Amino acid sequence: MVCIRLATAADLPVLADLLGELFAQEREFSPDRTAQMRGLVLLLERGDAVRIMVAEHESRVVGMGILHTGVSTYLGAKVGMLEDVIVTAAHRGDGIGRRLLAGIIEQARADGLQRITLLTDHDNVAGQTFYEGFGFTRSTMLPYRLMLAQSATA
Repeated sequence: MVCIRLATAADLPVLADLLGELFAQEREFSPDRTAQMRGLVLLLERGDAVRIMVAEHESRVVGMGILHTGVSTYLGAKVGMLEDVIVTAAHRGDGIGRRLLAGIIEQARADGLQRITLLTDHDNVAGQTFYEGFGFTRSTMLPYRLMLAQSATA
Protein backbone atom coordinates (compact mmCIF):
# COMPACT_ATOMS: atom_id res chain seq x y z
CA MET A 1 0.00 0.00 0.00
CA VAL A 2 1.16 3.53 -0.80
CA CYS A 3 0.61 6.39 1.63
CA ILE A 4 1.03 10.02 0.60
CA ARG A 5 1.75 12.31 3.54
CA LEU A 6 3.59 15.41 4.67
CA ALA A 7 7.25 14.87 5.49
CA THR A 8 8.62 15.16 9.01
CA ALA A 9 12.10 15.88 10.33
CA ALA A 10 12.63 12.13 10.70
CA ASP A 11 12.31 11.77 6.90
CA LEU A 12 15.11 14.20 6.07
CA PRO A 13 17.98 11.67 5.61
CA VAL A 14 15.92 9.64 3.14
CA LEU A 15 14.78 12.80 1.36
CA ALA A 16 18.42 13.87 0.99
CA ASP A 17 19.12 10.48 -0.61
CA LEU A 18 16.22 10.99 -3.04
CA LEU A 19 17.48 14.47 -3.92
CA GLY A 20 20.92 12.97 -4.55
CA GLU A 21 19.34 10.51 -6.96
CA LEU A 22 17.41 13.33 -8.68
CA PHE A 23 20.35 15.71 -8.99
CA ALA A 24 22.61 12.94 -10.31
CA GLN A 25 20.36 12.68 -13.37
CA GLU A 26 19.96 16.42 -14.06
CA ARG A 27 22.52 18.23 -16.17
CA GLU A 28 22.32 21.58 -14.29
CA PHE A 29 22.82 20.13 -10.81
CA SER A 30 24.99 17.66 -8.94
CA PRO A 31 24.36 16.03 -5.57
CA ASP A 32 25.72 17.63 -2.40
CA ARG A 33 24.24 15.85 0.62
CA THR A 34 25.27 18.59 3.06
CA ALA A 35 23.57 21.27 0.95
CA GLN A 36 20.50 19.09 0.43
CA MET A 37 20.13 18.47 4.19
CA ARG A 38 20.59 22.18 4.88
CA GLY A 39 17.93 23.01 2.30
CA LEU A 40 15.48 20.45 3.65
CA VAL A 41 15.84 21.82 7.19
CA LEU A 42 15.23 25.36 5.88
CA LEU A 43 12.13 24.16 4.04
CA LEU A 44 10.66 22.51 7.12
CA GLU A 45 11.24 25.73 9.06
CA ARG A 46 8.97 27.58 6.58
CA GLY A 47 5.89 25.84 7.96
CA ASP A 48 2.78 26.03 5.80
CA ALA A 49 4.59 28.06 3.10
CA VAL A 50 6.16 24.79 1.92
CA ARG A 51 4.71 21.31 1.68
CA ILE A 52 7.19 18.47 1.39
CA MET A 53 5.07 15.53 0.34
CA VAL A 54 6.33 11.96 0.49
CA ALA A 55 5.21 8.65 -0.95
CA GLU A 56 5.61 5.82 1.52
CA HIS A 57 5.52 2.18 0.41
CA GLU A 58 5.71 -0.60 3.01
CA SER A 59 6.78 1.94 5.67
CA ARG A 60 9.64 3.26 3.51
CA VAL A 61 9.76 6.67 1.84
CA VAL A 62 10.26 6.02 -1.89
CA GLY A 63 9.23 9.33 -3.42
CA MET A 64 8.90 13.03 -2.75
CA GLY A 65 7.84 16.39 -4.15
CA ILE A 66 8.14 19.92 -2.79
CA LEU A 67 5.37 22.50 -3.20
CA HIS A 68 6.29 26.14 -2.44
CA THR A 69 3.46 28.60 -1.88
CA GLY A 70 3.61 32.10 -3.31
CA VAL A 71 1.19 34.76 -4.50
CA SER A 72 0.37 35.61 -8.10
CA THR A 73 -0.44 39.27 -8.65
CA TYR A 74 -2.03 38.28 -11.96
CA LEU A 75 -4.46 35.88 -10.28
CA GLY A 76 -4.63 37.79 -7.03
CA ALA A 77 -4.36 34.44 -5.29
CA LYS A 78 -2.02 31.89 -3.77
CA VAL A 79 -0.11 29.71 -6.23
CA GLY A 80 2.40 26.90 -5.97
CA MET A 81 5.80 26.08 -7.45
CA LEU A 82 6.43 22.35 -7.63
CA GLU A 83 10.02 21.13 -7.40
CA ASP A 84 12.07 18.02 -6.82
CA VAL A 85 9.50 15.40 -7.76
CA ILE A 86 11.15 11.99 -7.72
CA VAL A 87 10.37 8.34 -7.12
CA THR A 88 13.37 6.15 -6.46
CA ALA A 89 14.42 4.10 -9.49
CA ALA A 90 13.45 0.81 -7.84
CA HIS A 91 9.80 1.92 -7.66
CA ARG A 92 9.32 3.74 -10.96
CA GLY A 93 6.58 2.30 -13.09
CA ASP A 94 4.62 1.09 -10.05
CA GLY A 95 2.12 4.00 -10.13
CA ILE A 96 3.68 5.62 -7.07
CA GLY A 97 4.55 8.80 -8.97
CA ARG A 98 0.93 9.15 -10.06
CA ARG A 99 -0.29 8.71 -6.51
CA LEU A 100 2.31 11.21 -5.28
CA LEU A 101 1.42 13.90 -7.83
CA ALA A 102 -2.30 13.38 -7.22
CA GLY A 103 -1.63 13.85 -3.49
CA ILE A 104 0.37 17.02 -4.12
CA ILE A 105 -2.42 18.44 -6.28
CA GLU A 106 -4.99 17.52 -3.61
CA GLN A 107 -2.86 19.28 -0.96
CA ALA A 108 -2.55 22.35 -3.21
CA ARG A 109 -6.33 22.50 -3.57
CA ALA A 110 -6.79 22.09 0.18
CA ASP A 111 -4.34 24.98 0.71
CA GLY A 112 -6.38 27.16 -1.66
CA LEU A 113 -3.76 27.39 -4.39
CA GLN A 114 -5.04 28.51 -7.79
CA ARG A 115 -2.15 27.33 -9.97
CA ILE A 116 0.87 25.01 -9.86
CA THR A 117 3.94 25.78 -11.94
CA LEU A 118 6.85 23.42 -12.46
CA LEU A 119 10.03 23.16 -14.49
CA THR A 120 11.26 20.08 -16.28
CA ASP A 121 14.26 19.51 -18.51
CA HIS A 122 13.48 20.35 -22.14
CA ASP A 123 14.46 16.83 -23.22
CA ASN A 124 12.59 14.98 -20.43
CA VAL A 125 9.81 13.74 -22.70
CA ALA A 126 8.67 11.09 -20.22
CA GLY A 127 8.34 13.70 -17.48
CA GLN A 128 6.50 16.10 -19.76
CA THR A 129 4.07 13.37 -20.79
CA PHE A 130 3.58 12.45 -17.12
CA TYR A 131 2.71 16.03 -16.13
CA GLU A 132 0.52 16.57 -19.19
CA GLY A 133 -1.48 13.52 -18.10
CA PHE A 134 -2.51 15.56 -15.04
CA GLY A 135 -3.52 18.59 -17.10
CA PHE A 136 -0.28 20.59 -16.96
CA THR A 137 0.34 22.58 -20.13
CA ARG A 138 3.50 24.08 -21.56
CA SER A 139 3.98 27.78 -20.83
CA THR A 140 5.29 30.27 -23.35
CA MET A 141 7.46 31.72 -20.56
CA LEU A 142 11.18 30.86 -20.46
CA PRO A 143 13.02 30.27 -17.19
CA TYR A 144 16.02 32.45 -16.44
CA ARG A 145 18.33 32.06 -13.48
CA LEU A 146 20.85 34.32 -11.75
CA MET A 147 23.13 32.54 -9.32
CA LEU A 148 24.04 34.95 -6.51
CA ALA A 149 26.49 32.67 -4.69
CA GLN A 150 28.14 29.30 -5.20
CA SER A 151 26.67 28.06 -1.93
CA ALA A 152 24.77 29.35 1.08
CA THR A 153 28.07 29.56 2.98
CA ALA A 154 30.01 31.43 0.26
